[in-house]
Amino acid sequence: MEQRHAPIVLITFNRPDHTEQTLHALSLNDLAKDSILYCFIDGARNADDLSKQKIISEVIRLYRGSFRKVKVVRRQVNFGLAKNIIDAVTDVVTRYGKVIVLEDDIVTSKGFLKFMNDALEFYEREQRVWHIAANTPLNLTGRENEMFFWRGMNCWGWATWADRWAYFEKDSQKLINDFDEKMIYDFDLDGYGSFWSQVLANASNKIDTWAIFWYATIFIRNGLSVNPYFSFAKNIGLDGSGVHCAENKGKQSAQKLNTVGKFIGKIELVEDEFAVSLIKKSYAPNKSFRYYLLLALGFLGLKDSLKKLLGKS
Repeated sequence: MEQRHAPIVLITFNRPDHTEQTLHALSLNDLAKDSILYCFIDGARNADDLSKQKIISEVIRLYRGSFRKVKVVRRQVNFGLAKNIIDAVTDVVTRYGKVIVLEDDIVTSKGFLKFMNDALEFYEREQRVWHIAANTPLNLTGRENEMFFWRGMNCWGWATWADRWAYFEKDSQKLINDFDEKMIYDFDLDGYGSFWSQVLANASNKIDTWAIFWYATIFIRNGLSVNPYFSFAKNIGLDGSGVHCAENKGKQSAQKLNTVGKFIGKIELVEDEFAVSLIKKSYAPNKSFRYYLLLALGFLGLKDSLKKLLGKS
């Protein structure tokens, strides 16, 4: 099934206030009335969830007129966040060939849908581009019309195509078996990030996430992600209400968003060294001395010890 504008997947569960803010912002987008919206409500775990989901259903009903179509999928059992997202994205992207994805705590600017759709169209046939992100850790307000490529993957408002998503695989043990020290170092943004520890935490059942596996899927195929220099989306769920999100409400809530929505694509498919250097600096304060010591041990050949210990760092 083809349509000009990508369908939107909205993942919801038990946060009606966040869902309302997300839908309100999305409804103000210029292309909202031309877009199909799929709302996936995960199955309730208890009576409190059921009560909140009734409110969510009413919130969604209020915004039906803001989109071309609104379709609601209610899970009969509780999938959990990772499975709900994976299943929803697979379902919709397989039918339409492309998809834009939001969770219920992502507030977008009015230029969000235009940027995402323009980027999806511009890079549709470029097989090295796998992911379009709406949020960036840089958020440089003076670079409204600029984008950059990098190896990383941001999931606070994102998009992809069916032929790329078809390679998605959630298998932590396979990654542990396949990655060597050099790959781990590159995957961790040359030692500045902490992404590999998420793979290990999934392997030990400490967490159950999906995004790190999408990043790994892209990474092992030398793929690139498109990011704006100035964000079109921000996370309002860093208030202790979300899953796998540390509380950091102030920074994201105060973040300004890009309203321009103008997309100027780049033909040369190379990682932006300037952008990556700034991202590394933003990650650096969060890395401990212990992490770098363990990473050094890995390069001395202590692969198994490195992987085990990094999972605890």
